[in-house]
Amino acid sequence: MRVLIADDEPIARQVLREHVESIPSLELSGEAATGAETLIRILETRPDVVLLDLQMPELDGLAVVRSLRGEGKPAIIFVTAFERHALEAFDVGAVDYLLKPVRRERLEKAIHKVERQIQSSHAGPPREAPRKIVGRRGTDMYLLDPSEIVAFQAEGELVHIISATERYFADHSLKMLEEKLEQPRFRRIHRRTIINTDHIRRISPLSSKRWLLKMSNGFEAVVSKRLASAIREQRW
Repeated sequence: MRVLIADDEPIARQVLREHVESIPSLELSGEAATGAETLIRILETRPDVVLLDLQMPELDGLAVVRSLRGEGKPAIIFVTAFERHALEAFDVGAVDYLLKPVRRERLEKAIHKVERQIQSSHAGPPREAPRKIVGRRGTDMYLLDPSEIVAFQAEGELVHIISATERYFADHSLKMLEEKLEQPRFRRIHRRTIINTDHIRRISPLSSKRWLLKMSNGFEAVVSKRLASAIREQRW
């Protein structure tokens, strides 16, 4: 995978260069010190991914990304000393957002995200989400619209379908449902739980590492801080 490093600080470029050269799957395609030079280098070298500083002369990192057009647009990993621009970075389609000083292990995780994104783009058209989900109560079957469903929750071998007002039994395992449901609208948050993120009404901190999700029907689930952040970035 070809990597372009774009940062106006020579020391920052050196650190990133050493990381890139230490990861076997990566090849350095070039470096740039300004926003305008970054656009030129992208056209010249056609990198797969750009490690892009947010604050650079002439054009900042966000402006660089907004200037990119066409199918050859590389994956963007922002590298910055500031946390406050993370939402803007993901709004323009960044794959990841790394804080300086960048650790090699953290860069590798970001590169793996890029690899998964590339693989999924080559996997063909996305699977069609089911139009209806079958729920059972007693001997009756109900055809439920996915938008009605707040969550799926497993208890042993049984899987409950939780709507705004009712509970049903599902015909499939949680794993099979996860494979069929529309992503990322439906997200697996625990080994036993899938939620419909459209029904999240509140995300509240419980501790430094745990957050509480409150759903439209009052259903609650505790998730990690990282997962809460990912859901927040996805939905809002």
